[in-house]
Amino acid sequence: MGNRVAAAELARQEVGTGGGCCHGGELGQAWCCSLPPLHSWHSGAAGMTQAELRLCSLLLQEHFGDIVEKVGNSLLRTGPRPLRLLVGDTGLLPDQVKKALCVLIQHNLVRYEVQPRGSVEYEARSERILRILRYPRYIYTAKTLYGDPGELLVEELLLHGHLPMSRAVARVADRLTETMEDGKTMDYTEVSNTFVRLADTHFIQRCPIVSEIPQSTKAPPPPAPALAIDEKEMYVVPRLSLVGKGKRRHSCNEEEEGEHKAKRQKQEGGRSETPPDDGIYWQVNLERFHQHFRDQALVSAVASRMDQTSSEVVRTMLRMSEVTTASGASHTQPLSSNEIFRSLPAGYNIGKQVLDQYLALLADDPLEFVGKSGDSGGGTYTVNLHKALVSLATATLESIVEERFGSRCARIFRLLLRKKHLEQKQVEDFAMIPAKEAKDMLYRMLSENLVSLQEIPKTPDHAPSRTFYLYTVNVMAAARMLLHRCYKSVANLMERRQHEMQENKRLLDKSQRVEAILASMQATGAEAAQLHEVEEMITGPERQQLETLKRNVNKIDASENQVDETIFVLESFIESTMKRP
Repeated sequence: MGNRVAAAELARQEVGTGGGCCHGGELGQAWCCSLPPLHSWHSGAAGMTQAELRLCSLLLQEHFGDIVEKVGNSLLRTGPRPLRLLVGDTGLLPDQVKKALCVLIQHNLVRYEVQPRGSVEYEARSERILRILRYPRYIYTAKTLYGDPGELLVEELLLHGHLPMSRAVARVADRLTETMEDGKTMDYTEVSNTFVRLADTHFIQRCPIVSEIPQSTKAPPPPAPALAIDEKEMYVVPRLSLVGKGKRRHSCNEEEEGEHKAKRQKQEGGRSETPPDDGIYWQVNLERFHQHFRDQALVSAVASRMDQTSSEVVRTMLRMSEVTTASGASHTQPLSSNEIFRSLPAGYNIGKQVLDQYLALLADDPLEFVGKSGDSGGGTYTVNLHKALVSLATATLESIVEERFGSRCARIFRLLLRKKHLEQKQVEDFAMIPAKEAKDMLYRMLSENLVSLQEIPKTPDHAPSRTFYLYTVNVMAAARMLLHRCYKSVANLMERRQHEMQENKRLLDKSQRVEAILASMQATGAEAAQLHEVEEMITGPERQQLETLKRNVNKIDASENQVDETIFVLESFIESTMKRP
């Protein structure tokens, strides 16, 4: 919750708007049991579904406030538009719309394009707005891989959209120093080294920069700058000698004095020293994080299907090819058995012969996560990323069917996945389920769009008596439908959280005031009796109410993260399938 509040506050300062309103009203269950007809899904630009549009609006409002949400929602509904039409559609002042667009472009949520006639059109990136939901997961992954400096570096970059290296390192060093004991400080060098490691593993990358225009040309400047970057320089960290230590914020008065001093310097025309990496901005590479999530899911699937050693072999193969494999590739680069053996972790004392046996077992597995591509170097192997995603998506569908309709329906669903096309009588026989029950289960799944019915007529007149009716599972269509439901679920959860916070707004404000008073009294060395007296300003029932609210909000946040894991698997499967020739 802290990250959400910080992002919202930062954006509101930039745009100059007040806090966002909360949605009240009765809310149904997070997982809606009924779906609208397929033709009513699409409402926004570029085929966006109503659920996506609603979720994007909620995310923009929660993180950036009302004005940015209004501008972003207008672009999502109508598609690319020039500034003039945006001002007319939103009813906001031109200056407000410009500032909102600045915030959205800063965070890569909107892109612009110069049209042939010279006007500039702005377009919302809906897929990028939906990634805001995954910010806590990106930050937690960075903490797991690179510790506290990595966590805060990724958090700062997500919070600001993009930052120069020198500024990001200084901010993180200051934040880490704040949490350390008195007398200890965080050195810039340690944070800088973590920054370099993040760039080397492609978790962060340089932002495109304005292309240099030759000074000899006398042509007028373009209406909007063209941004470009050489792929070779995308992960090259500038050589900076960042020397210094993190600073502590001692008191509010000192902060105010510092702000007044900075404003005076600006008014007097005084300029601070230009940082050595001025103009080189960095952003988080979300695709690289997604690649890591996919690899983790694949390793977990192998571990649950076979054993820990098999999963470690697959992890080693993925780690060896993580930087060389493109994000949309259907399989990794071929790796020889000898290369894999040399790259195994030191803790795994398995012989070359045992490794070959594990690789042969993985290659022979029906799921085909690992495939053999040649015999050179003791045999070359690849990880079939697309087939792995298909297996993960199929397992997700099976799990959802089992949870919603029971184990017998799941048995029929798995049977249709395996046999592809079956008549109703064949389903009854193969699944060993009575005819009446099998018919009822098939019709329930058909009504929920989880299975489909295909007609194969014997004669041109399509007479029912001379037509085969075959049940089948269209995995792609089922995945899209469930993805739509996941978006609805997350939007419901967000509205429920906003409703809970609004209902207890007075109590939350009171709690924050009391905490602020306690913090200031502790800083001035107040006695224990005085602190206890202030603490008693919140009564017992109010404390209980706050605990219940905290517990409910934590449950909602955990549910959001769990639904997002399902969204990630389904999105990855759909994207991988669409990219295949």
